[in-house]
Amino acid sequence: MGVYSFDGDDLKLMFRGAVDLLEQSKGGIDALNVFPVPDGDTGTNMYHTLASAVKEAVATNSNHIGLVAEAAARGGLIGARGNSGVILSQVLQGFARSLRVKERATAVDIIEAFEDGASMAYQAVLSPVEGTILTVVRKTAEEAAAQRSNNLLRMMVAVFKKAFTALKETPNQLPALKEAGVVDAGGKGFVVILEGCLSALKSASPAAKAILQPVAGREAETGVKLGNTRAVETIGFCYCTEFLLTGNGLPLEKIKQELSTYGDSLMVVGSGDLTKIHIHSNHPGLVIEYCLKYGALNDLKITNMREQNKAMRSKGAQTDPDNIFSIISVGFGMGIIEIMKNLGADMVIAGGQTLNPSAGEILRAIEELKAEQVVILPNNKNVVMTAELAGSLSLKDTIVVPTKSIPQGLSALLTLNPGDDIAVATQKMNLSLSSVRTGEITRAVRDTNYAGMEITKDSIIGLADGDLKTSGKDLSGVMEYLLAAMLHGEGRLVTLYFGEGVSSEQAERLADQMMQKFSGHEFEVQNGGQPVYDFIISVE
Repeated sequence: MGVYSFDGDDLKLMFRGAVDLLEQSKGGIDALNVFPVPDGDTGTNMYHTLASAVKEAVATNSNHIGLVAEAAARGGLIGARGNSGVILSQVLQGFARSLRVKERATAVDIIEAFEDGASMAYQAVLSPVEGTILTVVRKTAEEAAAQRSNNLLRMMVAVFKKAFTALKETPNQLPALKEAGVVDAGGKGFVVILEGCLSALKSASPAAKAILQPVAGREAETGVKLGNTRAVETIGFCYCTEFLLTGNGLPLEKIKQELSTYGDSLMVVGSGDLTKIHIHSNHPGLVIEYCLKYGALNDLKITNMREQNKAMRSKGAQTDPDNIFSIISVGFGMGIIEIMKNLGADMVIAGGQTLNPSAGEILRAIEELKAEQVVILPNNKNVVMTAELAGSLSLKDTIVVPTKSIPQGLSALLTLNPGDDIAVATQKMNLSLSSVRTGEITRAVRDTNYAGMEITKDSIIGLADGDLKTSGKDLSGVMEYLLAAMLHGEGRLVTLYFGEGVSSEQAERLADQMMQKFSGHEFEVQNGGQPVYDFIISVE
């Protein structure tokens, strides 16, 4: 029997099937890591993101597919973890945008939803790379559009097969995947989601729908406020203009395209009913006049940044309480967390390797702080997008300094000066990132071949700025090779943060050995207490 339309209950059922299968599969997806390091978390991130989306969807007391899709999108935003989770949340946003006014969805509606999901996923990434989850999502949307049948069950079978084929091709698109002998982890997660949806759809029955229960897991947050994420820049445009725009069916892409001609640092974030707009412009009146065509303005704020900057820099200027800012830092390991607090972090969110915080957790931290200006240090390349998403969901003035490692985060904190405002402070932080290099020593979780190196499971491996450099059986030998690759010139400060599996005596002994090998440099030893990594190394 053919299926020619979906309602909200069908969507809930498919979501539930997807999250159940993803929960079973997340360990295997986590293991699909180019590097054999024990911090693969793509499957876990996608699972927690989808679980948050499903909890919101199932809690919706309606079978209106548009309302269910919007609830899922809202939950996905709050629960988004890691780059893969943020991309998945944007796919859900695209579905919600297409289906929001539909009570039931036909094949034409689902095709549009897949296309919108793919479009928003690509928009979420500054420099999209093919051979990743983005490719799998795009190929899925293309296959949906190519279907001639109105039978939705047949369409879902076809798109699943296409997604699976696209996944198998990812190693041919990314040499690193091919060399490691794995497919893209995010793409695999998306295929599992489609498979779970399809399995649930095939087994759908009135009895199955009747016993549908909310998914277990963390409570998803509701009542999300929209805000802006701002990068630090020179003052080429004088007026920082921001406000909430309310209306019906706001054309976000059109507004974004039109406003881009009025200035820079543009952010248009929200839904068709409520959107937060932020822009730096020399003509705020033109921005306001344009947006009034689409709806009503609320919480309007226009700041003369040049005058503000002059006031802060003038001799003897007093600190304005409104310009006081707080700092959120992401870290793991009791020692590292304590160091971050001592250096000026107002709040440290536990997270990092194998434990990425969700956008909702970061958003909660932002809202708990009294300051209206907040700086976020993600300290992990897989948390930067999540931090930016959390900042966009807050009404507070939030700046993400894109620190991609613990040493970069600590280096940024070291630049803090009590007299600096948020613009000066974050400018210094950004400048500090290029002055520090990061080394990591851990254990391989599987056999692999990378860059001509034969790596065996449980061997010691060393990474410099995220690139696998060496492996071996001897910790001292791996550290020496790694430092030789990282140290150039004289007078570098090397800090060894030892992990929970290393004793202080062992760390001090290794530091003494390295000082003899690299006599032109200064060495420090700190108890980081971090899991996963025996040593995190900072070179400044």
